Amino acid sequence: MNHSTQNSPTFSEKVTEFKLNLSPVPIETLQVNITKLCNQACRHCHVDSSPKRTEQMSKLTVDQCLSVLKTYPSIKNLDLTGGAPELNPHFDYMVEKARALGKNVMVRHNLTVTFDGNPQTKESKTYLPDFFAKNKVEVISSLPYYQEFFTDKQRGRGVFNKSIEGLKRLNALGYGKEGTGLILNLVYNPVGPYLPPSQITLQADYKKELWQKFEISFNKLFAITNMPIHRFKDDLERSGGLDDYMTKLINAFNPQSAEGIMCRNLISVSYDGTLYDCDFNQMLELPLDVKAPRTIFNFDLAALAKRNITFESHCFGCTAGSGSSCGGVIS
Repeated sequence: MNHSTQNSPTFSEKVTEFKLNLSPVPIETLQVNITKLCNQACRHCHVDSSPKRTEQMSKLTVDQCLSVLKTYPSIKNLDLTGGAPELNPHFDYMVEKARALGKNVMVRHNLTVTFDGNPQTKESKTYLPDFFAKNKVEVISSLPYYQEFFTDKQRGRGVFNKSIEGLKRLNALGYGKEGTGLILNLVYNPVGPYLPPSQITLQADYKKELWQKFEISFNKLFAITNMPIHRFKDDLERSGGLDDYMTKLINAFNPQSAEGIMCRNLISVSYDGTLYDCDFNQMLELPLDVKAPRTIFNFDLAALAKRNITFESHCFGCTAGSGSSCGGVIS
């Protein structure tokens, strides 16, 4: 039986209850969604990406993102996401230019795109591991579990075996190994309406299982909560579990995690250049505070620092338990 969340507190009410200050802090990361095209169509995808999507960031907008990175040295990180970001025709160019600016470039890489290539143009992407290594890109890859059944259930048949092969190729180039400077981090998210278990414990399990079974090594595991938006929300609604899941998130609200939410030190950029507080707000098209610049073309770091962050009910996903961000748990 589902519980109604109609009388539950809003996220802002929870923030007030705990007397939290969730104002922005200095922005360190520009997270850029450069395409919604993907070679996969995962059940949990909050972006609603698929092989049929056509949204792509133009070179003009890519260049403006690079201009912002050059103008503001304090923004140290470029976090490229999608879809599969490698399927944007300007992906290689953006990575190379950002690295030339001395930025740390992170790519949300799904591992299978190396083998599948571009589902629309059929362009091969087998060169990606070498490209990543040459440019010292930090690779962040989703692997829902270290067992085939659970991974394929969430991401599609055959994804696990391709992912394992992709990890082996990255390892062969030095990724995930001490002393190489080539960072390989994995991402876990639950298969279903559950909170992630302890990230530390889960990381130890992943390291043990992947090494013993496949001789695969990696640096860190990020445990991320499934956000109740788009495809995952639709799945919850079909099963009648949305209210129960929201109640679980609200009851697990952690003020310590709330203080570390990623929207405080990150700005999200859509494929069309529109700015958002985070990637989740972007997918829900929740605009920035009216006082803030709205696009990458009128980006102003000082003005963004004065904005009020836009919060809605999905934000409880970032503050439940140990918290959840693009870098895993918060507290």
